[in-house]
Amino acid sequence: MPFTPDPAIFYDTAGDPSAPTVVLIAGGGAQLIAWHVDFVSALVGRGLHVVRFDNRDVGLSARFGGPDDIDGGYGLEEMGDDVIRVLDDLGIDAAHLVGHSMGGMMAQMAAIRHPQRVHSLGLLSTIPGRDPRYILHDERPELMREPVRYSRDEVRAGARAFAASTAGERYPLDVEWNTWAAVEAFDRGYAPEGFSRQWSALLRAPERLEALRALDVPALVFHGRDDDVLHWSAAVDMAEALRSAEVQVHPGMGHFIVPELWPELIAGIERAVEAGEARRA
Repeated sequence: MPFTPDPAIFYDTAGDPSAPTVVLIAGGGAQLIAWHVDFVSALVGRGLHVVRFDNRDVGLSARFGGPDDIDGGYGLEEMGDDVIRVLDDLGIDAAHLVGHSMGGMMAQMAAIRHPQRVHSLGLLSTIPGRDPRYILHDERPELMREPVRYSRDEVRAGARAFAASTAGERYPLDVEWNTWAAVEAFDRGYAPEGFSRQWSALLRAPERLEALRALDVPALVFHGRDDDVLHWSAAVDMAEALRSAEVQVHPGMGHFIVPELWPELIAGIERAVEAGEARRA
């Protein structure tokens, strides 16, 4: 699969490259496989060209330090620019960006810094800045020191236990798929310090809510009412800031996107893409 230059960013594609392009941007520490292949196939079935990529410092993309380094010296700005470099490598003038959590922050930054390259936004389980109202997790001290390294079997067991712990919720995580994804990510490129370096970038990320007000781009803002990582009020604030946004806040959904809600999400992405493409006509 292709790499973009300086630094190398690994990506894959699916669908007709002449169709509207949707770039799926994964969250912190996650690799491109976090976007389920069935979800990708569903988007391709709607006539879309889909791009996934490994963010810098995870998976098969470039590393910005060694096992002991928890700060790569880059910021959210450079991570947003990586999205644009993927488009450059593909020869695509502009695309529709859909990002989850940190990926949604990268999508925001790409649109703010390169508005002419973005036709629409999908902002999933994400925030526009570090307002204390939005942050439901602790300060993640484990990400600010050299990370503990786990074996493949420990990663598998931890992923299975985490997914199983959501049983009984309205939208529990799929234990088998989440376990598979964790092991596959380990095999593709296990580097827990990469998430620490991404975290360092997020800690110094600029506030974006006011900058979003200047964007004239269709958007879908999608959040879980039961997200225990990032508060759904961020979705409302972003939807109010953006000039043309649809907001969906789903009861029973936590931080992660679940297959039960793919129909609503895919339909919302389609509406944003259609609105963005109509503006090009």
